[in-house]
Amino acid sequence: MLESLSLDGVSVVITGGGTGLGRAMVRDMARAGANLVIAGRRTGPIEEAAEEAISLGVDATFVATDVTDSAQVASLMKTCLDRFGKIDVLLNNAGAVSDNVRKPIWEHTDEEWDRIMRVNLTGAFYCAREVSQTMVAQEHGKIINVASGFGLRGGREIYMYCCSKGGMIQLSRVLSFNLARYGITANSIVPGFVPTGATNTMAASLPRGGEFLPTGKLGKPADFGPLAVYLASAASNYMTGEMFIADGGGLAAGIYPTGHAPVIPLED
Repeated sequence: MLESLSLDGVSVVITGGGTGLGRAMVRDMARAGANLVIAGRRTGPIEEAAEEAISLGVDATFVATDVTDSAQVASLMKTCLDRFGKIDVLLNNAGAVSDNVRKPIWEHTDEEWDRIMRVNLTGAFYCAREVSQTMVAQEHGKIINVASGFGLRGGREIYMYCCSKGGMIQLSRVLSFNLARYGITANSIVPGFVPTGATNTMAASLPRGGEFLPTGKLGKPADFGPLAVYLASAASNYMTGEMFIADGGGLAAGIYPTGHAPVIPLED
């Protein structure tokens, strides 16, 4: 059974792989034997991630990529094909988390909406579109989209983040529906509250501690590496179109700090 979780010889393209959840996923997939092409907007973090993967005994490289530019996405996938001859797994993790500034809907500009939707959702579509024919020709492939619990609930004045992450879940479903006949699966990872440097601007929409969650603790990036390995491996071959929620029981319990507090008059 454990052999089905091995990623030996599996080629993976991961976006947003330099920091946070992406870096943890890179680390564990490398430990499982995957060869990696790591993408991100900033060269420094993805170069460090590639060096760490190589130190774990696999082949890895990095490509500075803006996923909102379809030409750069095409170049990213070509790098993987040139280096490994195939693309077994696409892991769409890139996201504009730190750009989500809280404010009322009437203060959001067209440009802010377009930017976050393009990074969080359109970029994932570009990546999936670019790998689809390659995976069809291979007669196998796995697409993994990183969504969020905010894709299944509202968040205090983080309109674009909630809408784009809900779209990621739907993207996985429609990909799974249309590509299953070609041996391709598509699933979503749905993280809960995971504090990282990128989530600081969303602090008012996130709990400060685990007291709101049934498990009593917030998530950490390392919680998601094994899940990425599972979804990238043969062990998950019969699963597609599914959400894999890892949130400490927050959605199941219906517990969520709204960030809104009642106004109570002071009494003498």
